[in-house]
Amino acid sequence: MEILQEISLNLQKGKAKLVKEQVQQAIDAGIPAEEILEKGLLSGMDVVGEKFKKNEVFVSEVLVAARAMNMGAALLKPLLSSEEHASKGKVCIGTVKGDLHDIGKNLVKMMMEGKGLEVIDLGTDVAPETYVETAIRENCQIICCSALLTTTMPVMGEVVEEAKKAGIRDKVKIMVGGAPVTEAFCQQIGADKYTADAASAADAAVELCRMGA
Repeated sequence: MEILQEISLNLQKGKAKLVKEQVQQAIDAGIPAEEILEKGLLSGMDVVGEKFKKNEVFVSEVLVAARAMNMGAALLKPLLSSEEHASKGKVCIGTVKGDLHDIGKNLVKMMMEGKGLEVIDLGTDVAPETYVETAIRENCQIICCSALLTTTMPVMGEVVEEAKKAGIRDKVKIMVGGAPVTEAFCQQIGADKYTADAASAADAAVELCRMGA
């Protein structure tokens, strides 16, 4: 399917308008929406994610590719009925209370969406209760917490405690990340997973959802 390869390549270059046009062409040609998503958009985003891991592309290039993916995906959404397209998992993500940094969080969200996960973005300055209430209401398998300040890191521990209090700790995995966060800190607060970069976070989230399924 040449058009799907073109969609993938143009997405990698961040050519949003072209991606949108080609997705429409693929739809008009009768290619199933699921196939356009998997072999066109997601495969292109996979390449971008791998390059980002190896420092071959910059954050700005990832954001541009993600924008192209979102424009293409918007055309496919109405065609992907819930029965036909089961998402690979559901995640809620946010920057913890007291912290207003969102570039890292936005990048993780885009990478996760690029892997076919459904992501609920809670924004910044998110209270522990909000994470947990959202996870319960939306049936999320994973709570993702981001922090860029050492002063806000302890809030991640409060999220873990809040999940225990709500009785969902055995059902929901908690992922943590951000510049000051370490593997040792993740273990210390009893979270499930720490990753050093956005692409690894997306891979880990897919794996956690698969294990939990």
